[in-house]
Amino acid sequence: MTQSIGFIGGGNIAEAIIGGLKKADAQFQIRASNRSNHERLQYLVDKYSITASNLEELVENSRVLIIAVKPKDVLGVVKQLKNYKLQDKLIISVAAGVPLKVFYKHLPGIAVIRAMPNTSTAVLHSMTGLARGENVTEEQAEMGGEIFSATGKIMWVPEEKINALTAISGSGPAYFYLFAESLIKAGVHLGLSEEEAEILVLETLVGAGKMIAESDKSPGKLREEVTSPNGTTYAALNVFTDDRLELTVLKAAKACAQRAEDLEGENSD
Repeated sequence: MTQSIGFIGGGNIAEAIIGGLKKADAQFQIRASNRSNHERLQYLVDKYSITASNLEELVENSRVLIIAVKPKDVLGVVKQLKNYKLQDKLIISVAAGVPLKVFYKHLPGIAVIRAMPNTSTAVLHSMTGLARGENVTEEQAEMGGEIFSATGKIMWVPEEKINALTAISGSGPAYFYLFAESLIKAGVHLGLSEEEAEILVLETLVGAGKMIAESDKSPGKLREEVTSPNGTTYAALNVFTDDRLELTVLKAAKACAQRAEDLEGENSD
């Protein structure tokens, strides 16, 4: 069955989801509104063949409303939505750090799901976390799952785990991009051209990802299998161990989760 989806906001995460849904050739009718940037909205319309709408048209013609604005702007959107009939709608918020209680307070009785996708939705390999609000029916939960399953895998979690999930999969792609950037720079330092280093790093990253995804072995086991005692890989990994890479990763994930928690406090009024 064709689902009608309205995006409130047209930034990077909205584009990633829209692009993924279009690439998946899923049966979705997509509308978008972006009050603050009409040029951006027109870009999305031209690139993805979606329909531009004002908020009133979007709400009226969409069964699912995806709030894809910055966290600081969510409350303003929610207060606008109070002016419309939403009883048969499903609202999905993809904004980090905005708890369900904000929606319960301003839109009582309305079905709301918190979603934490990542930008890999654009290539149909997102890992999206979903937290179900108390008013969401089974049919609506299936609908929300269907939308994000079209662009990757999903995981339903209780809301208290959403910040941890944000720290791992929501922000996770950026960690891998940073490591790739650093490895490219290392290659250049060792005498490779930037083009050579980039090709080597990106193909290695893609290959390692496919190995993890398609092998029945854990990442740890795969690492052990390419690490000969006292060999070249062993020498490199020893540096990571000596510099306490594991602790650095933990600190980074904790910082991300803490920021998400702080945002919940800032956006709870």
